[in-house]
Amino acid sequence: MTRLASTLRALAAAAAALLAVTAGAPGASGATGTSEASGTTGPAGPLSPTAPEEFVALRTVAPTILHDIRYLTPHNFVGEPVDGYEQPLCVLTRPAARALQRAQWRLLRQGYSLKVYDCYRPQRAVDHFVSWAKDLADDRMKTEFYPRVDKSRLFTDGYIAEKSGHSRGSTVDLTIVELPVRPTRPYVPGEKLVPCYAPQGERFRDNSVDMGTGYDCFDTLSHTDDPRIKGKQRANRQLLKSTLADVGFTNLPEEWWHFTHKPELFPDTYFDFPVSWRSVIGR
Repeated sequence: MTRLASTLRALAAAAAALLAVTAGAPGASGATGTSEASGTTGPAGPLSPTAPEEFVALRTVAPTILHDIRYLTPHNFVGEPVDGYEQPLCVLTRPAARALQRAQWRLLRQGYSLKVYDCYRPQRAVDHFVSWAKDLADDRMKTEFYPRVDKSRLFTDGYIAEKSGHSRGSTVDLTIVELPVRPTRPYVPGEKLVPCYAPQGERFRDNSVDMGTGYDCFDTLSHTDDPRIKGKQRANRQLLKSTLADVGFTNLPEEWWHFTHKPELFPDTYFDFPVSWRSVIGR
């Protein structure tokens, strides 16, 4: 068995085990986006909204794609788990998920895997970001995620907004990991932080290839085609961008990790169901 085949089998087995454990998550009914809030009531009160049938869990479509859902954890620019993230899951519209599956097939043949950081994002999570950004006293994660940006400018500079394309279900934040996959070291809350643009050997290592900055780095160095990014770092960004462009994704120029599948199924709807298995299997 080749190293690639062995890695694929290991990835698939891990995904299957997770599906077996979580598929029995309690269901919920009701569906909505923030533009048409509706819901149902159960014996104990209102139930969480669920996703429209056009949404799927990425693991059920492309089980070998790695997941590192940062907003479920305290390792993000807020410094705490974000509202609306209940399980380490990537939820997307079906066309976007299938396109990622095609991109994954191409990268696997080259000795790489995709890894997603964030996919569909509930409106309540965006509201959490907005509330945090208005609290100028909370700068606990500044050293890593926005060391050169004054927090008072996060709205003005476009890093935080009251609406996010992620909430429409066809946008994903992701990176590339070299095979065989190395484990990501755990983040320890309170540990010494290092700027997200520091050399790869110094900043937080999450097992991805070197993109020049870490994920969610609020800095102009995160612009996909920033001329200061050269050599292997630039080549890695271009590999991600070109691979996803070939399957219908458009990159946000200010963030090397941010891509939207076009055409979007819900270009004008911002959903608010939680990121959980029951949102996609309990409808």
